[in-house]
Amino acid sequence: MTLPETLTAQLWHWAETTPSSVAIRHKGRGLWQEYTWREFLIQVAKTARALHNTQIGRGDFVAILADNRPEWLYVDLATQTLGARSVGIYQTNPAEEVRFIVNHSGSKILFCEDQEQVDKAIDIRSETQLSSTIAFDSRGLRHYDSDFIVHWEAFLEKGEDLNEAELLSWFHTLSAAMDPEEPSMVIYTSGTTGEPKGALISNANVMQLAHMSTAEFKVSPQDSVLSYLPLCHIAEKIFTLFIPLTSGAVTHFGESIETIQADLAEVSPTVFLGVPRIWERMHSRINLKMKDASWLKRSLYRWALQQGKLYQHATSPTIGLRLKRWFSDILIFRALQERLGLRRVRFAVSGAAPISPDLIEWFHSIGVGIAEGYGQTESTGVSHCNRPDDVRIGTVGQIMPGMECRIAEDGEILLKGPAVFCGYLHNDKATAETIDQDGWLHTGDIGSEDSDGFLSITGRKKEIIITSGGKNLSPERLENTLKLSEYIKEAVTLGDGQKYVAALIQIEYETTSDWAQRKKLPHTSYADLVDKDEVRTLIASEIDRLNEQLARVEQIKAFRFFPKELHQDDGELTPTQKVKRKAIKELYADLIDTIYQGGRRG
Repeated sequence: MTLPETLTAQLWHWAETTPSSVAIRHKGRGLWQEYTWREFLIQVAKTARALHNTQIGRGDFVAILADNRPEWLYVDLATQTLGARSVGIYQTNPAEEVRFIVNHSGSKILFCEDQEQVDKAIDIRSETQLSSTIAFDSRGLRHYDSDFIVHWEAFLEKGEDLNEAELLSWFHTLSAAMDPEEPSMVIYTSGTTGEPKGALISNANVMQLAHMSTAEFKVSPQDSVLSYLPLCHIAEKIFTLFIPLTSGAVTHFGESIETIQADLAEVSPTVFLGVPRIWERMHSRINLKMKDASWLKRSLYRWALQQGKLYQHATSPTIGLRLKRWFSDILIFRALQERLGLRRVRFAVSGAAPISPDLIEWFHSIGVGIAEGYGQTESTGVSHCNRPDDVRIGTVGQIMPGMECRIAEDGEILLKGPAVFCGYLHNDKATAETIDQDGWLHTGDIGSEDSDGFLSITGRKKEIIITSGGKNLSPERLENTLKLSEYIKEAVTLGDGQKYVAALIQIEYETTSDWAQRKKLPHTSYADLVDKDEVRTLIASEIDRLNEQLARVEQIKAFRFFPKELHQDDGELTPTQKVKRKAIKELYADLIDTIYQGGRRG
């Protein structure tokens, strides 16, 4: 029986053609465990049977509030195969935000990571339709006396009413009945400007994206990925679920988010997704290491970096330049790549938010060829990407096969094609505002295309700064420039209707604290550090240095420090750690007023 084109069908393909090949590796308690494609299939089938026996069926919603782990994939695929819809929730979400998503989706069951997440489920139980919560990690829950809490092992037992042959036969029949055009998952947007919206994604959307990504980036069973960013985000789903199931690549789940650097070095993936914050931290880590290195190592590093830049910019590198690049690799770059865990990477992507071109150039110079991509949840994650063999720094690449792009008269990027989502859950008004009658997705992003179709993003339509002089500026471009400093973690630029541009700055506590220690400046906290004149002088000098990369009208003329580190629980950040601009301007209105009432420095 031919299966419809779905993620489940891809799982069947690998389980039948390469049943003993490794599909997943998971590190727990310091040891890597391996799961074959056949074992992967059986676990998904067993999970689907357990959900079925729990009265989950077509049109229902199942929520997942957990770390990246194999069980996340089992539940996700099992839910889809039943004709139900999976709903991912960020672990960092407080109980109130979990309640909103559970209620908005109408989820009946909530899968939780551990005691911390189960406690959220208990807190919101009376305000939701939840019938039960299933805990993957039962530690700390043994004393909880409630039928509402089910341990993962006990839940799976509900799917053991059939022998293996009967189970797989039942699951195959279920797989054959899937409708690829029906929504199979709900991805909630970050909610930078209001409550999050639930984007409905179908298997038809997913398979279009998965096939074109696998083909364009030449991903195969010999490739490996490391799953570490939240799986409720569409970008991570692409690299953890969509591409591996289509290509046969091996997915690795590390021990925890706290061990990501060690896991990265151990796995050394060939395909890697990083958000700008990850790349910024890697860059800062290397720069700090070099500041503490000997004079000889610092000199070699600067020389090697210069050769790397010259090599990248050379149309036809000379033999001499090739030799210098080779020596740079031997002497410096191999060690840096090993330290970062990127020695084997052949395709690295930066996505989910804009990244500084200077940062991408630095990585290219050390031999890590980052390709910046672009897309939205509403376009199933990727619409444009630079190809590994054709990267134009400063752009997000060309349109992916099967998709169309058009720039509207006001500069807004419009997208069209089979990867465009099905609409927003319970929000026809927002759907109609986002997808016009001709099928064009209105992204809300401003950009331009060059003659070869490479797309450059200049900002968000609703976030453009218009100074009193009438200049239109992109806050994201300015902020990314500021975050090139290893001492600046977050920056929010201001200047709408004002004579000049200013910024609110959150220092990078770790690197600034290290600097302060070397200067013998006593401190005990973030608040203590930003209160010191020496730190103000440090950041002022960093801003002056970075201003040289900006046009005069873009330069930061004044700044203030955030009095504390920004946090999601305080309504300042989204679950993806993006700044909520509207909230920041409201929460820090008094601080902003001090800038434009006469003070030009920190």
